[in-house]
Amino acid sequence: MKEALHQMLETVCGQPVTIQNTRFTSGGSINRSQCLTLSNREKVFLKTNSHPPPNFFPAEAKGLGLLRQAAGGPRIPKPLAVEPGPNPRFFLMEYVESSAPANEFYARFAEALAHMHRVTRELHGLDHDNYIGSTRQINTPEKNGLVFFLEHRLRFQQALARKTGKLPSSLDIQLDTLCDKLETLLDITGEKPALLHGDLWSGNYFQAQSDGQPCIFDPAVYYGLRESDLAMTELFGKLPDAFYRAYHEAFPLNPGYEERRDLFNLYHMLNNLNLFGSSYLSSVESIVNRYSR
Repeated sequence: MKEALHQMLETVCGQPVTIQNTRFTSGGSINRSQCLTLSNREKVFLKTNSHPPPNFFPAEAKGLGLLRQAAGGPRIPKPLAVEPGPNPRFFLMEYVESSAPANEFYARFAEALAHMHRVTRELHGLDHDNYIGSTRQINTPEKNGLVFFLEHRLRFQQALARKTGKLPSSLDIQLDTLCDKLETLLDITGEKPALLHGDLWSGNYFQAQSDGQPCIFDPAVYYGLRESDLAMTELFGKLPDAFYRAYHEAFPLNPGYEERRDLFNLYHMLNNLNLFGSSYLSSVESIVNRYSR
């Protein structure tokens, strides 16, 4: 791996370089992340995984590339290189230094996210699958956003949890009830498939030190219902109200978003149940009980 990494660094930098310093960074439970300081004084970000799922890092690189196409959107680290071979174990990208958010950061973040969400296409989904954490995320294209969210988000996670015995039978039945009435619970009137980050929890964005721009990373990209991204910003600690006010001004939502929010987060709670186990069961139960009545 070391030899392959050094060859990739030389290709990326266009000259022979050595690694002068390695600093491990926090965040994430799936990969190891490091900031590498090189002999040419540049810094790059390295993600490694000794046993990644199939096509894991190539899918992430594609996702970053898609997000970078959104004019006026958040800053996205540039993907630099993925280890060659059938199942790459490491991935190099641009290193972006973070800083404490300034007062205007949250409004700027909201406006940039609204710009990104205005990038659209005809179908929900994507032309390839990727990952949400280490779980395969199914992106089979669908014309109907409700069908996409039902079949490739909720039903898919439900089937995983059922298969591994993590979903009690009574809760499984309640979840079926919720899924059967989903059309009456979600209002997607006028909504087009929006370019989504897909995993926009509090650990996946920050203010860039160099220019103060909002930066987002570690995506699970697809085209879908934009309320999914907004809902996840509230899942593990809500952003300041200035963010939501600015977003609604830039790209108004259908009335009743607050009532729908937890439906979108059910996907992530089911995924966390599948990834990390029973500590997330009560959160799944709470959401399912609320909407299945």
